[in-house]
Amino acid sequence: MTHQQWTAVDDYFTDQLALADQTLDAALAASAAAGLPAIQVSPPQGRLLQLLAGIHGARSILEIGTLGGYSTICLARGLAQGGHVTTLEIDPKHADVAAANFARAGLTDVIELRLGPAMDSLSALADEGAGPFDLIFIDADKPNNPGYFTWSLRLARPGTVIIVDNVVRNGSVIETSGRSDVVNGVRKVVEMIGGDPRVTATAIQTVGGKGYDGFILATVNHL
Repeated sequence: MTHQQWTAVDDYFTDQLALADQTLDAALAASAAAGLPAIQVSPPQGRLLQLLAGIHGARSILEIGTLGGYSTICLARGLAQGGHVTTLEIDPKHADVAAANFARAGLTDVIELRLGPAMDSLSALADEGAGPFDLIFIDADKPNNPGYFTWSLRLARPGTVIIVDNVVRNGSVIETSGRSDVVNGVRKVVEMIGGDPRVTATAIQTVGGKGYDGFILATVNHL
């Protein structure tokens, strides 16, 4: 199979299962017009985030890495009644685009966007006594994945779901030499999760419009 075929299959399911709509399409268009990198989750992946939030009954969601807010909108749509999403973004331009997308989606009241380095924002959240969060989605700069996971556990509770995106990276996660900082960050968080008895996790490999990648899905057992 080829990337072209994976993309065509993604397009088929996106159409047949109504995985996209005017709001999400507008968010993508605004992100593209502003020159943001096209690295947001795909429509099938976005719907998965929405479903996971809904199945879990999440009332409090933390997202590390906002970009243009596509995944944030999907997560917010899965919130339980009265729920809230906190999303962290370092780039002011990305944050401005995301804020406009949230307003267009009618979700401003349930999404808080914090601007600044995520590690600083996570520390501030802990100092403020925020959380515990029911679901945490990690999708930011990969070299900092180990730190993001450590902070996620501090802001979690038993039963919290933690999702770490982009862990396969076209198979480069198993490279044994010449690894980039990105791959090293992914491997380190995989090893941390695998060696931590406080969590139970699995990895899901995916193919589609975003190529060959995957994510880790974990639940917190105890703290």
